[in-house]
Amino acid sequence: MMYKIFVILVSLLTIATVQSQVVIQGSVTNRSSNKSLPGAHIRIQNTFYTAIADSAGNFVLPGIRKGNYSLTCSFVGFKPITISSRFISDTTILFIMEESAILGEEVNIIATRVGENYPMAYTTLSSAKIEEANLGRDLPYVIQSTPSVIVTSDAGNGIGYTGLNIRGSDLTRINVTINGIPLNDAESQGVWFVDLPDLASSTENIQIQRGVGTSTNGAGAFGATINILTTEMNQDPYGELAASYGSFNSYKTTLKFGSGILESGLAVDGRLSYISSDGYIDRAFSKLKSFYVSGGYYGKKTTLKLVAFSGYERTYQAWEGVPQDSLSTARTYNPAGKYVDTTGQIQYYDNQTDNYQQDHYQLIFSQKLGTRWNINTALFLTNGKGYYENYKADETFAEYGLGDVIIGNDTIISTNLVNRKWLDNSYYGLTFSTGYAIPDKLKLIFGGGVSQYYGLHYGRVIWAQFASNGDNQRNWYENNGLKNDINIFAKATWEVMSMITLFADLQYRYVYYRMEGILDDLRPIDQIHTFNFFNPKTGIFFDFTKYLNGYISFGVGNREPSRNNYKDADINRIPASERLYDYELGATYKRNSWMAGVNVYYMDYRDQLVLTGEINNVGEAIMVNVPHSFRTGIEVSTGVNLWKKLQWDVTGTFSLNKIKNFTEYVDDYDSTWALTGQTDKFLGNTNLSFSPGIILGSILTYKPFKGVTASLHSKYIGKQYIDNTSSEDRFLHPYFVNNLVLGYQFRVKPFSEIGISLMINNLFSQYYETNAWIYRYNHEGRQYNMNGYFPQALINYMVGITLKI
Repeated sequence: MMYKIFVILVSLLTIATVQSQVVIQGSVTNRSSNKSLPGAHIRIQNTFYTAIADSAGNFVLPGIRKGNYSLTCSFVGFKPITISSRFISDTTILFIMEESAILGEEVNIIATRVGENYPMAYTTLSSAKIEEANLGRDLPYVIQSTPSVIVTSDAGNGIGYTGLNIRGSDLTRINVTINGIPLNDAESQGVWFVDLPDLASSTENIQIQRGVGTSTNGAGAFGATINILTTEMNQDPYGELAASYGSFNSYKTTLKFGSGILESGLAVDGRLSYISSDGYIDRAFSKLKSFYVSGGYYGKKTTLKLVAFSGYERTYQAWEGVPQDSLSTARTYNPAGKYVDTTGQIQYYDNQTDNYQQDHYQLIFSQKLGTRWNINTALFLTNGKGYYENYKADETFAEYGLGDVIIGNDTIISTNLVNRKWLDNSYYGLTFSTGYAIPDKLKLIFGGGVSQYYGLHYGRVIWAQFASNGDNQRNWYENNGLKNDINIFAKATWEVMSMITLFADLQYRYVYYRMEGILDDLRPIDQIHTFNFFNPKTGIFFDFTKYLNGYISFGVGNREPSRNNYKDADINRIPASERLYDYELGATYKRNSWMAGVNVYYMDYRDQLVLTGEINNVGEAIMVNVPHSFRTGIEVSTGVNLWKKLQWDVTGTFSLNKIKNFTEYVDDYDSTWALTGQTDKFLGNTNLSFSPGIILGSILTYKPFKGVTASLHSKYIGKQYIDNTSSEDRFLHPYFVNNLVLGYQFRVKPFSEIGISLMINNLFSQYYETNAWIYRYNHEGRQYNMNGYFPQALINYMVGITLKI
């Protein structure tokens, strides 16, 4: 009887649900030609419903609940249209679109991005999402809510040196571009966002592709690709002043302005920023300055744009971390710059700082050729110069190529001194692409880039307690690196039938790298390396129903060793290039008020470079190729509109990250502290370091009134091993951190908008560390270690105000 009642109730509920739904359908046409626009994108705002116009320009959005909605229709090269109405019955809508008076800037980077029907895992952050999180912390904190992302901060509060990893890969293995132009340092392959402070304030949107991604310019993507588009032109003049202040005497001031598009088609946009913070860690201060300016001509079929942006940073070093045994008693302790003065008192050198300036220049040209062809090209130049300064106690003169000092009958072989290590580099080149499209059928892109990098590394002693046969203009070491990088790629998406789209992407990359000179330990470094890489990628995208789509893909990535890999290696054991085979399988299901997506990946690495404990001939740690390692996991993302004012977005990554047949090495010292060799131990399959098995993210957003937003951002990071041995003695504890973001936007003349925001980070004062290092050694039969951990700030805040005109 109860079963029958249950069936009747379910049937009645189903009938009621169906009766409360409507179908929105229609077509999209070009006003000037009256032709259909296949591929136009229709989206119902504040829901998960989207549709793509078919080959006849028609679209259908079925199963929509009755109610008030705003529909937006967009298409590259046309002005977007928004229609708001109350839908209580089946409705037909005709979108008649007008061509934009200017060529959209998204054309500039389309060659290195993926779109709706690409078989890849990706996330795109809009300018609104970026602005919400932009109160002074570095760019990694803006994208930390996306799947599989972990962020870390040396200073502990997100200002200064920050880093991130995606799927366990750090920024030396993540390809980063700005307007399609490489940002990764060509030699180290790393990215330091501290060199471009407040970049988020000049960012229109960011796309993060996880896995090997699509072909792009610059370094190989071994974990992800981050593609940044800077500020787009604004149709109207504007001005904006933003200021924020918070814990640890942190503050940010940003001035933005723009002329709008003038009748001549010219426009200028600009930004000035200053950020300062004392940092959570002792003396870990940051003083950061930057600017951004762009000017150009914007026509209906032509864009010519000059972009210049620059950043200067001065930060006190907080690279050494906090010793593990100090975490409970002196959590903010910073050993950098520590020395003992002549009275035996502990002091800290006040200029133990990092100082660097980086200047970027980009000249970007786009031309539309008819309705199907476009060409894009960009010239770029990046200059960087700076140093970090170190106080060194009891350094021998021989280490600096200097002679001993004779005072009377005494021979002095060591001294306290201050040195500076300099980097002076230039990186310039050309990127290009051309695209051809038959709407809703075929898209072809051909592109590539050519670049050259030159980096000069040298060191000087600027002060010594005892003077030797040198002066502060003498370089104790000097070496340089030259790198040429050429790549070409061809991409195609082909809709073979209404529900199946094929994707292919072929890239050839040539790398020439030359190093010469001597290192800071006076070893010669002369060597030349060349590489020829072929990186194919292919996949299938399935549009099963209006609600469900899926994909399967396979890609190959190759990556050359970095400068550090080469300079630290033994001359007779040169590291080899790495290769990645990336398999991805995903699906997305969207309904009116909720969506769910899943992506399964298997990243098979061959000859991945990892730390094993092995050392070179002078006792320094080296990275070595391990034959086989892998990362495999499942990424899930869900979103639900619990009711009109409350939305909940959840992401999760569950993974295994392993090295097969791993052997560890530990240094051995005798009673006189002479290095006698290494002890090796076979451990079998072990976990890759800094690769947690669980990453969970949640954003709960509540909008009680117009202009008022409250968001609770939560992140759980599982246990991370700090080396590759899987030892239970060496790991970062799991942590669960919550940040609260409050915002209120309103209008008061003469301002077009006033925004007030408050961000409370680590709301419940969780004690946690996000990074660490360790060095282990054996001494007279016992094992010891040195280590450094990077604790993050307890509860802290930033409050800001933005004035827009």
